[in-house]
Amino acid sequence: MNQNTQYTEDNIKTLEWQEHIRIRPGMYIGKLGDGSSPDDGIYILLKEIIDNSIDEYVMGAGRKIDLSLDNTIVKIRDYGRGIPLGKMVDAVSKMNTGGKYDSRAFKKSVGLNGVGTKAVNALSSYFKVKSIRDGFSRYAEFSKGVLTYESPQIESKERKGTEISFEPDFSIFGNFKFRKEYIDKMLKNYVYLNPGLKIFLNGEEYFSENGLQDLLQDNIEGDTIYPIIHLKDEDIEVAFTHSERSQSEAYFSFVNGQHTTQGGTHLNAFKEAFVKTIREFYNKNYDASDIRKSIIAAVSIKIIEPVFESQTKTKLGSSEMGPDLPTIRTYINDFLKKHLDNFLHKNSEAAEALQRKIIISEKERKELSGIQKLARERAKKVSLHNKKLRDCRQHYNDQKSQRKLESTIFITEGDSASGSITKSRDVETQAVFSLRGKPLNCYGLTKKIVYENEEFNLLQSALNIEISLEDLRYNNVVIATDADVDGMHIRLLMITFFLQFFPDLIKNGHLYILQTPLFRVRNKKETRYCYTDEERLKAIHELGKNPEITRFKGLGEISPDEFKNFIGKDIKLEPVMLSKNTPIEELLDFYMGKNTQTRQEFIINNLVIDNF
Repeated sequence: MNQNTQYTEDNIKTLEWQEHIRIRPGMYIGKLGDGSSPDDGIYILLKEIIDNSIDEYVMGAGRKIDLSLDNTIVKIRDYGRGIPLGKMVDAVSKMNTGGKYDSRAFKKSVGLNGVGTKAVNALSSYFKVKSIRDGFSRYAEFSKGVLTYESPQIESKERKGTEISFEPDFSIFGNFKFRKEYIDKMLKNYVYLNPGLKIFLNGEEYFSENGLQDLLQDNIEGDTIYPIIHLKDEDIEVAFTHSERSQSEAYFSFVNGQHTTQGGTHLNAFKEAFVKTIREFYNKNYDASDIRKSIIAAVSIKIIEPVFESQTKTKLGSSEMGPDLPTIRTYINDFLKKHLDNFLHKNSEAAEALQRKIIISEKERKELSGIQKLARERAKKVSLHNKKLRDCRQHYNDQKSQRKLESTIFITEGDSASGSITKSRDVETQAVFSLRGKPLNCYGLTKKIVYENEEFNLLQSALNIEISLEDLRYNNVVIATDADVDGMHIRLLMITFFLQFFPDLIKNGHLYILQTPLFRVRNKKETRYCYTDEERLKAIHELGKNPEITRFKGLGEISPDEFKNFIGKDIKLEPVMLSKNTPIEELLDFYMGKNTQTRQEFIINNLVIDNF
């Protein structure tokens, strides 16, 4: 018998709780990442701690949460009831221990399995918990989940509550960086869902008075067809309108305060109930796509003991509001049937505007249907032999996939660049789509061009975003072009394509630019890859006399063996971000419209001469 195939008692291992979390972090926080994506692990750690503070607020304890972020160290202080001092250490370091198991204390909480804080503890190089309660306080410190110090209980005049500080472990998360834009969005969602709560981040206040109505108001660009309709009851709140500018559907969905970025049963129920109510109100069998086209909606429900499809809670799997309660589908349908129907009967102007919008959408859909049919047939025919797409095996819209958050598609320029990436990629999670040179400047063009232009149509088909982002096949859509003038132009043209037709792909944090090194500096002992001129000069200084310096002018010049270093665990992605204050029309007109004097001046003033 081969020694390697023996199976004895020595093969059976028992891991400490923190060892299991550190060996299998994906089971607890999804993917790791370096902070360039909003669903990277460092933000999940932050969210797990804030969720506990939010649950205190929901239970009527504490109306303020203070956060401080100092580079890589985070501190969260709430003014809730404080963790019971005798169980404080167990609550953050003993699996299957926590207050959330007692449904009397936390009836509609987000964190129900008692794992979140333990995961943060285990995955942090430094973790400190302090509790102030009943005039006393104590604290404990940990490193990688192991207790290093436990203070005695002392009298305290501080306000009651819990304070947790942590620094994610660099040995697990690599050279990570917290991006304020992502934390900003997270905190805004918390206050939208908890009107009256104040959160402070390094002194900056986050507050909402009108809940989901404020959320939509802050996320709508341009005009709406009718004022935001805002409806709520004890366990449900919805807000929606239709945008004049957007062509796609946009949804924000939440369960017990958790942002379910991938929707779930509650969002599906809302979409179905909305269409049903509209059809019955107008007594017309309108197509569902015409009713929902350009809708922007937010849905929040509270249910007892929610079941999510993973520890990161991005998709709701529950079908019922709670034990012995109606199904989520029935509950949302009954709520909309009553409240939306009443609203439309009382607000005839909004009802008429909504119907006009549906009729216009129906007309546009019928005009496009012939082109769409031909384009789909063409895409289906070539997809079998599509040389543009080298697909991967794991996809973002596959609920059974263990690595769906890692699913990535690289949009490359030319055969040499796509060849290097294709040979060095991870075939499980990384796909490659090759452009045939510079794509069309689609600024100012209608959606019709997406179907008539073969390249755009194939890309739309590869991403699976024709109707909505719900079935997006890749979590990370990465533009990978050379860092020269032509590469920058192609990058701009691709960003224009997404801004013009699929802005929600950018708003939801799926679009990135691949950063690749500009230089390789090496001597006989060491090789350094440099992404900036400053890094090049530093490498030359540190590697001693006359190191060999190579300038990479294009992705195709980097060999596949080297390229795998830049698209593996150390991949550098720069997110393409949009805020509410970014006027898309003005942005596109300035960069991609007619060659104005203003743009010429901007280019001249920002021209960089490379002397290397």
